Amino acid sequence: MVNDPIGDLLIQIKNASMANKHVIEVPHSRLKMEVCKILSKEGYIGSVEKTGTDPKAMIKITIKFVNNESVITDIKRISKPGLRQYVNHEKIPIVLGGMGMAILSTPMGLMTGKDAKKKGTGGELLCTIW
Repeated sequence: MVNDPIGDLLIQIKNASMANKHVIEVPHSRLKMEVCKILSKEGYIGSVEKTGTDPKAMIKITIKFVNNESVITDIKRISKPGLRQYVNHEKIPIVLGGMGMAILSTPMGLMTGKDAKKKGTGGELLCTIW
C-alpha cells in the first residue's frame, strides 16, 4: 500500500525522464489524472490517457524529450502526508525565477501557482517542477 500516491507518481515521472524512458503507466486516480493534465498542459510531459477499466485502470504518460534531453530537470514534493504545507496567495513560491512552476490544491481544484495568484487563492502546495 502506498501512503503517498502523488509522491509516487512524481518520482516515477522523474525516474523515467532520467532513464530516457518515453512511456510509463501508473495506477489511475482522479487526483493523479489532474496532476498529469496540468503537467501536460504546461508542456512538461507529452500525452496523458486513461487505459483499461475501473478498478484496474491505468494512466499512460508519455514523457517529453527535446534533442534527446528530458524537458523535466527536477520535481520536488513539498507537502507530504506527515507534514502538510499550506500557503496563501501572497506566499506562493516563484520557482527558478519563473522558469518552473508550482502545483497547488485549492478550494477551486488543482491549479498552477500562477493561476492561483491570479485568482487570489491559496491552498496546499503539492509540488514544484522545473
